[in-house]
Order: sequence, then structure tokens, then C-alpha cells
Amino acid sequence: MDTQNTSVPPHAQSRNGGKNHPSHRARAKGHPGGVTHDNTRHATRFTVIGNHLAQHPDLSLLAIGLACHIQSLPTGAPADIKTLAARFPEGTTRIAAALRELETPGYLRRTRERTPTGRLVTRTVSCNQPDRRATTSGTSETPKPPARRTPATPQQEPARRRALPAVPKPAYTSPAVLRAATDVLAGLRREDPRLLLSATDAEHLAPGVAAWLERDLSPTAVRKTLAGDLPLEPLVRPAAFLAHRLTTKLPPLPPFRAPEPPPAVRYPLRNCDTCDTCDHAYRGPDPHHCQGCLALRQPTPTAT
Repeated sequence: MDTQNTSVPPHAQSRNGGKNHPSHRARAKGHPGGVTHDNTRHATRFTVIGNHLAQHPDLSLLAIGLACHIQSLPTGAPADIKTLAARFPEGTTRIAAALRELETPGYLRRTRERTPTGRLVTRTVSCNQPDRRATTSGTSETPKPPARRTPATPQQEPARRRALPAVPKPAYTSPAVLRAATDVLAGLRREDPRLLLSATDAEHLAPGVAAWLERDLSPTAVRKTLAGDLPLEPLVRPAAFLAHRLTTKLPPLPPFRAPEPPPAVRYPLRNCDTCDTCDHAYRGPDPHHCQGCLALRQPTPTAT
């Protein structure tokens, strides 16, 4: 940023200056190692970063550095995954993982919003002190007297979870096919940890996977298709995402193949046994007479 941070007095003395600076104490005691600081006071283009972030015990070095970069950006600057991946060499996968790290302690908040034109955009909010956000948001308000408690009525029920979208149904189900479908769903978390499903979700999605399996797809092919090309944003409801993908990407049924007719019977070559009239060679089901002689031996129906 090109403007001076107005929260820092322009002529304030450094708290760690002089003989009380840790580097002076380390050199005075004769410490041979450790970091020493050769600091110059910033007057412009600086950002104040708290040690609670710079020395966070649970965040990765990439997440800490990314948080410092985002806090230094001016308001309105793009901070989406593609923009950050174009700025840094880590790539979209590592940057997306670092952003998810920052969301857990509250240094970053990302929400999906729809613009007036109908396009979905990601709104990013950077917080430099997550622990103070709740306490400082209401300091200017006048304290209100505590409201009288009203006992909760037993008729109140917790909000019900939204039902999952419907999934395709197979033409024929069997316990073996449903077990294979459940195994496919259980293996999705090995492709991406975000696809971890509960037993209830797997039971709902299993018929949809069975409908894919009856289309001559192997379990490995179904698993790779469902877990491939996932969005970089967090999956709020992975079961709903998979239900949508099972429906929209359902492959067509294989073409119907009529059963082949049985091979024709090939009779051996025989000589007709009709005395003094035929003695021709023939192939047919009758072992003694050819088709012509057999027709002559059939009785002729008499008129009544």
C-alpha cells in the first residue's frame, strides 16, 4: 500500500530499541547463534502484522505468508485462487489448501454471492485479529438490560436438514451391486478428503452409483469420474454435489444386442432307401428317405 498506516504514531520510539532489544541482550550474553535484527523504521508502504499470525503454531508457512500478502493488499484488490496462483509459483492446489487453513482460525472468510447479472462470485474478507472481531464489533453500543428469559416450549423442533437431491435408479438392484456401489462411495475420500460421506449419505447415493455400474462401467472408472475435476472452492455439502454429478453425468445405457440364433443343424450325407425309385444322395432329418420321397409317402387326406 502507498499510504502510511494511520494507526501508528509517526514519531513513536521502537519498543525494542536500545539496550532492551533481544538482539542486544543475546550479544551481551555472548550467544554465538540465533537471529539478530538489523531493522530500519518504515515510514511508508508498510503493513502491521501481529505475532499471533506470524508465529501461529498451527498454520503452515505457506498459509502465514499468504495471509500476510492478503493483509497488505488494498481494499478491492482481487484475492481469488486464480489471481494468487498467477502471482506466486505454488499453484492452485497448494494455494487453495492454504486458504482453507486460514479460514479455520478466522483470518479469512469467503462467501459465494450472486451478482445482479446472475454470476456467482467469491467475496473474500481478511481479518487481522480474528479473536477481537466479536469483542470490538459492539463497543460503541449502549449496554442493554438483560431480557427476561422465557422457557422454551416443548413444541419447538430443531431445523431440519435439507433433503439431498434425487439420484438415478438402476433397472435392477441386488445386494451385491449395492455393496459394490457403497465401496465406490467409501473410496472417494482417498481421491479427495473433501468427499468424506456419512453412512446416511452413502445409503442415499448408492442406487445412483448402481445405475452407473449397470452401464458397463467398472467401479474404478465410476470413482475416477465422480472425484475428477472438482472445484477448488470448499464443498459445503459433498453428498449434494455428488447427487448432482450422478444425475447430470449419467452415461447412456449400452446398445441392445439381440441374442444370436443357434447354429443350424448340418445333417450327414445319406442315400435314399426308397427301392428302385430314388437312391439319391440327400441331407435331412429322416435317416431313410429324402424330402421328395418322404412327401410321396405321406397319406393323402380324403374328402368327406
